[in-house]
Amino acid sequence: MKKSEGQDSRQDSIPASELIDARIRELDDWRGQMLGRLRALVREADPEVVEEWKWRGVPVWSHDGIVGTGETYKNVVKMTFAKGAAVDDPAGLFNASLEGNTRRAIDFQEGDKIDEKALKALVRAAVALNQSKRRR
Repeated sequence: MKKSEGQDSRQDSIPASELIDARIRELDDWRGQMLGRLRALVREADPEVVEEWKWRGVPVWSHDGIVGTGETYKNVVKMTFAKGAAVDDPAGLFNASLEGNTRRAIDFQEGDKIDEKALKALVRAAVALNQSKRRR
């Protein structure tokens, strides 16, 4: 397999889960706690999810395709659902990247509470969508 351009060769042999653990530790503030909690909820929602490390340091969760990413910025932790526009969001969690035809995201800011039940439902819906596309 060809390495992605810009991929850090030192990280090639390190499992993605360890790289994500390190990112959570290095943040050492509310963002690390938030990313850690989001990660745990994704894993609870789908125990078969695969963790990946892409695009120069973005945690990615996949199951029959990308489910979502966990990006960290100065003032926000962004959970982007790769095919979020096609996923029902009855609780109205999506609050970012609403203008596109494909992705949808949830921006979490310091002090935000997570609607855990609704977030897990979104993860399960994203996995089901990936699986339905795969079967075609």
